[in-house]
Amino acid sequence: MTDASTGDEQAHGSRPSSATLHVLRITAMASVLALVFQFVTAGQILAIGPSATALHGGVAIAIHIIFGLTVLAAAIHWRSQHGAVWPVMVVAVSFVLSFFQAHFGSTGAMSLHVPIAVVLTIGIVWVTAWSFTPGARH
Repeated sequence: MTDASTGDEQAHGSRPSSATLHVLRITAMASVLALVFQFVTAGQILAIGPSATALHGGVAIAIHIIFGLTVLAAAIHWRSQHGAVWPVMVVAVSFVLSFFQAHFGSTGAMSLHVPIAVVLTIGIVWVTAWSFTPGARH
């Protein structure tokens, strides 16, 4: 049965969409936006040189924080909804990989830095997209 005022399922043990899902969506979208900004600063390094490196590094710190918050949001949502665990795992792996990715960037190992950035982006975009599907509510 669906509550007409909210559109949320209420009967037969179904759990309504919760605040935890909204927090997950917000942190996941913030993660994607931070990655987009990181790509812009990477382009600035290529275009104007090493003077843009400090900004790129600052955004990397923000990404670690935002990814960490996204891991927490995904874990709390999973625990409260007893749903799929894979989004927590994907975000957690992305969080851990972000530290390796930053390390490789700071040492100039672009052959590892860039592919890991692609993996992080795929993982975060995947979880963000999933968070807007009906499956994220369960």
